[in-house]
Amino acid sequence: MPIPRPLLLSCLALALAAGAPRTSGAQTPPAPPAANTLAVVQARGVLNCGVNTGIPGFAAPDSAGVYRGLDVDICRALAAAIFGDASKVSYRPVTGQTRFPALQSGEIDVLTMEVTWTFGRDAGLGVNYTAINYYDGQGFMVRRSSGARSVRDLDGASICVSPGSATELNLADYFRQHRMRFTPVVIERGDDAAQAYATGRCDALTSDRGLLGARLRAGIPDPGEHVILPDIISKEPYSPVVRHGDDRWGDIVRWAIWAMVEAEEYGVTSANAEAMRASDNPTVQRLLGVAGDFGPMLGLRPSWAFDIIRQVGNYAESYDRHLTPLGLERGANRLWRDGGLLYAPPMR
Repeated sequence: MPIPRPLLLSCLALALAAGAPRTSGAQTPPAPPAANTLAVVQARGVLNCGVNTGIPGFAAPDSAGVYRGLDVDICRALAAAIFGDASKVSYRPVTGQTRFPALQSGEIDVLTMEVTWTFGRDAGLGVNYTAINYYDGQGFMVRRSSGARSVRDLDGASICVSPGSATELNLADYFRQHRMRFTPVVIERGDDAAQAYATGRCDALTSDRGLLGARLRAGIPDPGEHVILPDIISKEPYSPVVRHGDDRWGDIVRWAIWAMVEAEEYGVTSANAEAMRASDNPTVQRLLGVAGDFGPMLGLRPSWAFDIIRQVGNYAESYDRHLTPLGLERGANRLWRDGGLLYAPPMR
């Protein structure tokens, strides 16, 4: 007998759902169009910035409780652009599982927590990526005494990993592809996962190599007893994230990042920004608000980028302040002219 049409449609829908591609992280329906985020932030008088719960070099409070790091400098740059005061930031620590809901609910205005730009997140979570500010790739840390020399030596190992992340998905995909076995030790916070590895709860710790390097040099006890394997199993381009529906806010975030990159390219620093306003270079004049109306195009003051550079510095200053002391070479995060991937579109 023929299958009733309603039943046929239900079966078809289930089949399509079963074949849908996986994406990393919990899927949340796209958020409704955002309000005028700039106006909300200006009225509040402070920027609510989502950052990591604590990882050296990227975002972590110092001994005085002041947040510092590469990601933190993006928050400070935005505050400088909006208020002319880089200190007007409220830092909201988030985890791999809470970060997107915090953004979608409006708890935070921007997410700067080492967020990898992926298709599934960009197209499926109701968020917009802005500009890549750090290039990385996933790796593994092991004890030197383990004898492991590559990821292939980890067949059957227990591996500490944070849930709800591209890292967790990459780990499963890689081991499945190479017909290897592993036991995941899933721990919510990245710093807790690192601590679990350090105390022997797992054989290896997986995360992006820059984050592993930061933890190895600034958090893991007896760093000489550990090694980061040479294998890189993924591409991890980081970009601050904003909600869908507010294009101007997205423009402000991406151009704040690009202003720091452009400043490095043209030799503008926190120390010489004032003197460089007398430059006869048209690009420098536009960057520092001497010529053009680029600030008003964003709804900001003409001095928006000048304030970023003067108070926070250019990209190199931020990197050297936070990541160079941890031994993290710039590598792909060098300017394009120096063989890296960092590139700001022309300001004209």
